[in-house]
Order: sequence, then structure tokens, then C-alpha cells
Amino acid sequence: MWARPLGGDFYEIHNSPFFAYDLNFLDVVLAISDDPNQKPEIRRVERRSGHRTLRFRFEATTERLDRDRMLTQLIALGATFEGADRTLYALDIPPNQDYQAFCDQLWSWEESGLLVYETCEARVPGSFDGAPQDS
Repeated sequence: MWARPLGGDFYEIHNSPFFAYDLNFLDVVLAISDDPNQKPEIRRVERRSGHRTLRFRFEATTERLDRDRMLTQLIALGATFEGADRTLYALDIPPNQDYQAFCDQLWSWEESGLLVYETCEARVPGSFDGAPQDS
């Protein structure tokens, strides 16, 4: 993830996370490294920004023109996005936008077989992962 250092082990997230849960654009997090040679690891969210993240992956059968049309529609509704590649996207919903409207639109496209999407709320309490770690 990209983050802006704020000092004192606090960072402001500056992208929409592709693989983490319960983290969003502009959230302020505490991140500490147990080893000075390693990048810091997020320990907790200090302040929520109000932004929300949705992720989606276009199906392989979805034509590029359809993908472009859908991305343009999401921008027109007030979201921004980042693409990991030409199929996986992280969608940022600002606090002043209708989050449910984006969920409804993505659900409609999923029902049509164009993509699959997920919300990015916490899956495991106290973790930013989607599933518990294997012991």
C-alpha cells in the first residue's frame, strides 16, 4: 500500500487497498516494524476517513468496450478507482457518495455475468485479512 508518513509511526493511506480488509483511502493507521529492516505492519486504524472500498474483477468474457463503459459510469457516479491489471480494480467511494448505489450497480453487473465484486469490511476481528491465519 502507499502511505504518507505522519510521524510517530502513524501513516495516512494513499491508495485503495487491493487485498486488505477494513482499510480505506485516507484512513490514518498506526504501523510498526518489529525489525528495522522490514516495512512497518499496520497494527490498528487510528482515524477513519469515511471513505469505503469495493473491489471487483471483470470476467474474462467481458469485452474491453464494456469494461471501459462501466468504469466511466462509476466515475460519473462519483467514485475513483485503481486497477491492478485490466481485470482487478479497487473502487474508492468518498464519504459524500451513496455507497449502497455503488453496491447495487456492481451487483447488477455481477448478476449479468460481467464481473464479481466484494465489499471490504472487516472479515476477521482485529485483522486486515480476509480469513484467519492458519496456525
